[in-house]
Amino acid sequence: MEATKISLFKGKKIRKIIYQNEWWFSVVDVVEALTDSAQPSKYWTAMKARVSGEGGFQLSTICRQLKLESSDGKKYETDCADTEGIFRIIQSIPSPKAEPFKRWLAKVGYERVQEIENPELATKRTRMLYKLKGYPEDWIEKRMRGIAIREELTDEWQNRGAREQKDYEILTAEISKATFGITPNQYKKIKNLKRENLRDHMDDFELIFTMLGERATTEIHRNEDSKGLPKLKSDAKAGGDIAGGARKQLEKRLGRSIVSKNNFLKKRQNQKSLEK
Repeated sequence: MEATKISLFKGKKIRKIIYQNEWWFSVVDVVEALTDSAQPSKYWTAMKARVSGEGGFQLSTICRQLKLESSDGKKYETDCADTEGIFRIIQSIPSPKAEPFKRWLAKVGYERVQEIENPELATKRTRMLYKLKGYPEDWIEKRMRGIAIREELTDEWQNRGAREQKDYEILTAEISKATFGITPNQYKKIKNLKRENLRDHMDDFELIFTMLGERATTEIHRNEDSKGLPKLKSDAKAGGDIAGGARKQLEKRLGRSIVSKNNFLKKRQNQKSLEK
């Protein structure tokens, strides 16, 4: 568990903490921010009873007691919920301040239904998000191709015996170690990343070798009709070795490492600033 951090929520301070690699937020702080209640703890208690009485759903089941620092500087067990849980709680708050969040959730839900019916919409939205963040078109093309290759690989994993997210993490780490000599978590530390997506901060070569390792692994699975986690793990290393071999040959020719601490987008923005 990492140190408690404070985030701003419409001008209000919401305590949050990372637990099991996910952000968990103080429910009482969210309730106070959206209701302006003078006694948010009592409001939360009454709200749980009301929701339970209306439909039998227990809001406490989506919460966990985690130690957060209070105004007196001491840490106390506090009801916390992850992002999904907080959204569920917000839906149950009958306050005008909660309405913008409810409308946003309805809009997101509608968009997801559209994407299920027409998957191309999801691709278009992703492209647009990258463009708005300042990524160039050629990088976006590689990133989108990488996403497609990744989805194809995880589909194979699911069909061939990898069931849990933990299995996917193990297999991904095998490919990464063989491709770059480090795991994704180690790579994130090199780039000084925390919650950010590692691949969104890779340059062209890093993306290309990532794609090569994953695409090679997919083809090995299919060619050898692999089943079960041990065989998938062996294939993942083999696929990564293919990409790793190509990376080492290029590094030898270029005289530099492909693995970089640079953040692609920040590097590009800095270059643009220098050109002005």
